[in-house]
Amino acid sequence: MYHLLYLLVCLNIGLFAAPEVVGQSTGLALTIGTLGIWRYSWAIINFIRAKIYLHIVFPRRRKAAEKRYREQKWRAHAFFLVTTYKIDPSITGPVYRSIFDAAARSEGGATIVSSVVDASDVRLIKAIFALSDASRSGLVSLKFDRIPGTGKRDALATSMRTIARLNPGWQDVIFLVDGDTRVPPDVVAQAAPFFTDPIMGAVTTDEVSEASGGRLFKDWFALRFSQRQMMMSSMGLSERVLTLTGRMSAFRGDLASDPTFIESVQHDFIDHWRFGRIDFLTGDDKSTWYWLLQRGYKMGYLPDVKTVSVETQPREGFIDSAIVLMRRWFGNTLRTSNRALALPASRIGYFTWWSILDQRMSMWTSLAGPCGMLIATVVFNPFVLLFYISWVMLSRYVTCALISTFRASRFPITYPFMLYFGQLVGAMVKTYVLFRLDRQKWTRQTGAATTDTKRGILASDRFSFYMHALAVGWLVLGMVWLVDISGA
Repeated sequence: MYHLLYLLVCLNIGLFAAPEVVGQSTGLALTIGTLGIWRYSWAIINFIRAKIYLHIVFPRRRKAAEKRYREQKWRAHAFFLVTTYKIDPSITGPVYRSIFDAAARSEGGATIVSSVVDASDVRLIKAIFALSDASRSGLVSLKFDRIPGTGKRDALATSMRTIARLNPGWQDVIFLVDGDTRVPPDVVAQAAPFFTDPIMGAVTTDEVSEASGGRLFKDWFALRFSQRQMMMSSMGLSERVLTLTGRMSAFRGDLASDPTFIESVQHDFIDHWRFGRIDFLTGDDKSTWYWLLQRGYKMGYLPDVKTVSVETQPREGFIDSAIVLMRRWFGNTLRTSNRALALPASRIGYFTWWSILDQRMSMWTSLAGPCGMLIATVVFNPFVLLFYISWVMLSRYVTCALISTFRASRFPITYPFMLYFGQLVGAMVKTYVLFRLDRQKWTRQTGAATTDTKRGILASDRFSFYMHALAVGWLVLGMVWLVDISGA
């Protein structure tokens, strides 16, 4: 019923505005449409690549990997590194039960290293372990790293060094798991065969969300994970995903225990022309990704393995919560993308290189269309805005229908609105973060990044505002020029 009403409203708005727009703004439509053609063609390319990967390429890869694994005499020992910090026990309990279950099913045995801050977490985890099959199997050991609450990067590095002292080999697998992520019981059997490929450095998996909070927050996350399934599958075709999700990814044992790998997790940084050295606080998944990318390793995607991520709404309102999360996510991406683009495309793959470049471009192309239409509404005809609203409603509905095919379920009518919100507000947040790369903050942690900023006006907030305003001004000026040319 809601879908029918949505489509009728979209149709009525379009038919109402069409007589005042069609034939009178052809040049404008062609000008703005050129940007749209690129965005939609890129989306279609990724959609097609994802379907090819899911239904043709990945099943063949899995079959070949499992055949190689069966022919090996060894079975991978699984190392689970779990970071737990300020997480409710109602979340921690199911997470560790899932990990102990997966460890008990690991044919080559398993070692679980739990990085914790509070003693109460140690007591809870020990109690859960005592009741699990893993504690009775004789093939699973549990270790704890008690650390001060100095951040996730320190926690990961400390426990990675604990694992490194156990001498994991290339045939073993190290799983990095967040304390709010549940893993499937067969995760070791599903992931280990892919590491029979000697240049496979890591794999990441599909995710589904279990979000608390309001309806909009839940729908937004569900849509994001559906989009993620499509984009990850598309990139999986090239065996170079664009991120090794920090919630749960698996790494080849000898790589994730390499001292330089561990150092990159704990002390990653970039040198910025305005801010000087920016030490990374967040974005450990981007650091692990870049380390492997730089060295030419493959990074695979397992669309048939699902982890469950428990998402909590960080702020009271949906918009505030979404912006807080997007600032962290996009900051991680933008701080890493420039150095990734500096790598040879021949080493990382041309499609991968172009996809990274598109991440940089999309923030501006996503803003150009709405900006041009608003200008055209003032300059030419107010009906242009109505026609654009109709187009946005229809195009986002079709896009959501296509995205929903990756989840085999109907989508709620909120999806088209959430999609446009993510595109438009997300682009605004990206441009904001682009000129303020030194600002970093975890959702649950209060620490700030240690940044050796250059002294003077270049690193000041005022100059960041000036640079941001100048870039937006050039975008608006460019769209005014295009609108004027198209209307001439």
